[in-house]
Amino acid sequence: MSSDSLPPLPQNRIVLGCGQVAVDFLATVASFPNPDDKIRSTSLKVQGGGNAGNASTCAARLGLNPRLISKGILEELEADGVDTSFFIVSEEGNSSFTYVIVDSQTNTRTCIHTPGYPPLIPEELSQSSLLSALDGVNMVYFDGRHHETALVVAKEAARKNIPILVEAEREREGLDDLLDFATYAICSAKFPQAWTEAPSVPSALISMLLRLPKLKFVVVTLGEEGCIMLERSVNGGSDAEEMDVHCLLESLKLIKDDSKTIPTCISSVETKLSANGIGTITGRLFVGTAEKIPPSELVDTTGAGDAFIGAVLYAVCAGMPPEKMLPFAAQVAATGCRALGARTVLPLRTDPRLASFL
Repeated sequence: MSSDSLPPLPQNRIVLGCGQVAVDFLATVASFPNPDDKIRSTSLKVQGGGNAGNASTCAARLGLNPRLISKGILEELEADGVDTSFFIVSEEGNSSFTYVIVDSQTNTRTCIHTPGYPPLIPEELSQSSLLSALDGVNMVYFDGRHHETALVVAKEAARKNIPILVEAEREREGLDDLLDFATYAICSAKFPQAWTEAPSVPSALISMLLRLPKLKFVVVTLGEEGCIMLERSVNGGSDAEEMDVHCLLESLKLIKDDSKTIPTCISSVETKLSANGIGTITGRLFVGTAEKIPPSELVDTTGAGDAFIGAVLYAVCAGMPPEKMLPFAAQVAATGCRALGARTVLPLRTDPRLASFL
């Protein structure tokens, strides 16, 4: 697909990320070892990683202009066009690194993470650097790391009315404070129920929108099962019909086309969605599917969630509606699963596999 045939992307769309950059040591094994085993890897790769680093790389390849506030390695990010001029470099210390064991038998990956030291603290980010980092920015993204510094950035971004996307991978120190500023949230499968103590995922999404009044939408990613998104209604929808969120979710699942291998999306009309014992939100519910990757092509799911987030950053900046955004993000994430490492085959905007979504 030539760049001339692509729809125009609004010029100079800048995304500022704040979070983790790491080094990934990825070893593929025939099957996961038992305790005290000695086995050989079938392949080995050393590559840049970390949630914010991966998501920013994905956004850059899709055509955005990412900046990043972090500590860690720079070379790969700069090669992909990520602005690292706001990185903090410690003369004595170490970058974050992760050992990733990729099990070829089960198509799973196990991560052993060692945080970088010393951590990024607010005193290392001057007010002038913060203002420069936010200058002209269209969206800010946080992965939940470096929470004290992230909160300083979030407060200034909110003061400037810059939209904020927060990744909620798991409960972390300071994440609650960041979520209070969130315009958008993307969650791992287990987070919504763990955070809200709701009895199910759909009821937890309602609880999140009730607890976080600034939140426009929340997405929960479910791996090969796709994703679910709840979007708050802008105008209130006082005349909308009320429906139990579980019943609505099941009705949407019934009409999705499971025969399609490429990602799709089914959405409800604007509805008053209720969850017993939690409350009611007026909005729309979306069910997105994942690509059905042939087993022979599925290599490594490391960084799939980061790629999904990078694609959502692009989609929001490009003004995509959710019906297009969710399948697009799923396709970008699936494309990245076809090689070892989170960044190896992250697609460019001109990738033919993205043509039908753009």
